[in-house]
Amino acid sequence: MRRLYFLIPNVENARKVVDKLLLARVEERHMHAVAKEGIPMEGLPEARFIDTGDLIPALARGGAIGAVTGAVTGFVAVYFSRHEIILDINTVVLVAALAGVFVGGLAASIIGMDTPNSRITRFKQAIAEGQILMMVDVPKNKVDIISDLMKSDHIKIESQGTEPTIPAFP
Repeated sequence: MRRLYFLIPNVENARKVVDKLLLARVEERHMHAVAKEGIPMEGLPEARFIDTGDLIPALARGGAIGAVTGAVTGFVAVYFSRHEIILDINTVVLVAALAGVFVGGLAASIIGMDTPNSRITRFKQAIAEGQILMMVDVPKNKVDIISDLMKSDHIKIESQGTEPTIPAFP
C-alpha cells in the first residue's frame, strides 16, 4: 500500500473527491481527511489519531531503544552479579530486552499519541488556511490510476506526493 496526499480547497470539493474515490473502488476506511478545528466534516472520513498522531513511529523508536536498554541492563546485571547463583546470561538478556521493548514502546506510544504526525506537519499551514488534507491508501498498482483520476476533474486538487509505504494494519 501507498499513501497519497491531496490538498482540497474546501469541504464541498472534498465530498466530491470522496464520491469519486468510492466510484474508483477505494474503500472509505482507506481515506482520511484532516481539517482545522471548526470545519464541519459530515460526509468525510475523518482521520483517526493513528493517522494524525506520531503513534506508530514513536512506538517503533521506543521499542527499539527499550530493547537495547533492556539488553544492556540485563547483561550488566548478570556480569556484575555477586551472587553465587548461576544465571543463564542469554535468558536474562532476552527477558530484560523484552521488558525494555514493552516499557519503551508503552512510554513512547503515550507520548506519540499527543505528538503531531511528522509526515503531515508540512501541511499545517494549508490546513490552518481552511484546506482539507486527504490521505488515501491505495495498492501500489493503483497509485498512477488514482493520481490521474484526481487530476482529471475540474476540482482544484493539489497532489502532494506519495508516502513510500504505510503499515498494513491500521
